[in-house]
Amino acid sequence: MSQDSASAPNFIRNQIREDLDAGHSASVVTRFPPEPNGFLHIGHAKSICLNFGLAEQFGGACHLRFDDTNPEKEEQVYIDAIKQDIEWLGFDWAGEVRFASDYFDQLYAWAQHLVRNDKAYVDDLNAEQMREYRGTLTEAGRPSPCRDRSVEENLDLLERMRTGEFAEGEKSLRAKIDMAAPNINLRDPVLYRIRHATHHQTGDTWKIYPSYDFTHGQSDAIEGVTHSVCTLEFEDHRPLYEWFLANLPVPTTPRQIEFARLNLNYTVTSKRKLKLLVDQGVVDGWDDPRMPTIAGMRRRGYTPASLRKFCDMIGVARAASTVDIHMLYHAIRSDLEDNAPRAMCVMKPLKVVLTNWDAEREEVFEVPGHPARDDMGVRRLPLTRTLWIDQDDFMEHPPKKFFRLSPGGEVRLRNAYIIRCDEIVKDEAGNVVELQCSVDLDTLGKNPEGRKVKGVIHWVSEQYGVPVEVRNYDNLFQVEAPDKDRDVDFLEHLNADSLEVLNAIGEPALAEAGAEDRFQFERVGYFCADRHALEDGSLVFNRTVSLKDGWSKAQKKA
Repeated sequence: MSQDSASAPNFIRNQIREDLDAGHSASVVTRFPPEPNGFLHIGHAKSICLNFGLAEQFGGACHLRFDDTNPEKEEQVYIDAIKQDIEWLGFDWAGEVRFASDYFDQLYAWAQHLVRNDKAYVDDLNAEQMREYRGTLTEAGRPSPCRDRSVEENLDLLERMRTGEFAEGEKSLRAKIDMAAPNINLRDPVLYRIRHATHHQTGDTWKIYPSYDFTHGQSDAIEGVTHSVCTLEFEDHRPLYEWFLANLPVPTTPRQIEFARLNLNYTVTSKRKLKLLVDQGVVDGWDDPRMPTIAGMRRRGYTPASLRKFCDMIGVARAASTVDIHMLYHAIRSDLEDNAPRAMCVMKPLKVVLTNWDAEREEVFEVPGHPARDDMGVRRLPLTRTLWIDQDDFMEHPPKKFFRLSPGGEVRLRNAYIIRCDEIVKDEAGNVVELQCSVDLDTLGKNPEGRKVKGVIHWVSEQYGVPVEVRNYDNLFQVEAPDKDRDVDFLEHLNADSLEVLNAIGEPALAEAGAEDRFQFERVGYFCADRHALEDGSLVFNRTVSLKDGWSKAQKKA
């Protein structure tokens, strides 16, 4: 695996090195702990590269653990998708896949331990009342009327909660910490809630489920995780993380380290909002190529190497910032420029008839699959009397410096001859539907004598061209920060032109494209064969990114 974001110097790497040198841990164990309530997105890709990369760099191990404490929102389809995404990115987790639900028995025993030590109690307040009692950032909270229940009563109520005696919301188990703590997370947080829901791993065994905060650190401790690397929003939860570890007989004490999450402009990464896009049919599922999910980016044509490179480029920092989406585009362009075979595809076909070319004549040109890669072989391009060129490569009344085809003008067919437009054919509405052109047969591989022809256009034989559907994708949102304003629904910022569907015609080799095969369509952009369409017997290419790299040029100027 190539060098990733963890291998460059950063504050997390330095802290781990200090811990090893000081003897705080003999080896490094990290973990990637997603909740299985949605697909992973680009922000998770950064966390994956960091956690797995750190473990690899220090010769340690990285666990995959699903923190599955909310059965009402979790599904097996999310578990399967997350595993596929991690493997696709090129990482292997240590041992078997782990689940926080594997530790439910131990977590419950630790909850009883807190109750016995008068550090947890069963509360009758509902969620709204808890918020009222909790106080504010400037006002201390008030203790619940149930806070002074006896240990015996709390143990009895907790067991009755576990067996399903009470209704959802009727009671909860809370830690007894400090209702006046400046950090609101320490104001008697909830440890267990009643949920009469079937769990995807434990079935109907449990009627109560632990909170994320109570589960996370203890699961790390059970697994021997040495460094719990998480995003910055968990910084305020770290005192609670450490309080649990200090007040429970855990086998190890992991260290939590926070880093800035990945914020990408023109993008939302809230799983709740991404799920809303899916549920309302705004996009075609979690793997819609406009989604910032790893599955969606894969379907769009991104490569594992390009996403790892992007994570390397943005680095690891403590300060929150927003990354320009064009940096992501640059990462995939630089990968596909080197690794994607070339092909010609006419997006908006316009017929060209070569009037001085015999109807039965065919000439086949062999051209490299990639201009710098001998291992990609050659492509065979048949030239026949009737061709397709792109409508954008012809103008009846062109401006100055228009070097493509126009009446009386000449261009070179890419890898072939120079042609001249002699006549235009229009339909009854006045639209140009055909060009009558002549071929200069003395221009194969050389320039004509006495005149300069600057334009080169791509083309496809009408007889051998392959009909394909092309989906041109753009940013899903038309503003840089679509969810910044809480008073405006982020859906109002949707880009109505985020998808353009074209009936195009490609060169013959595209008929053999396999699922997720990637190509540079010459003069157009980079495209990927859609795996879902191929399963249905259709040939669809999703545009990954255009050829123009504005970010790279801006960096050079800077």
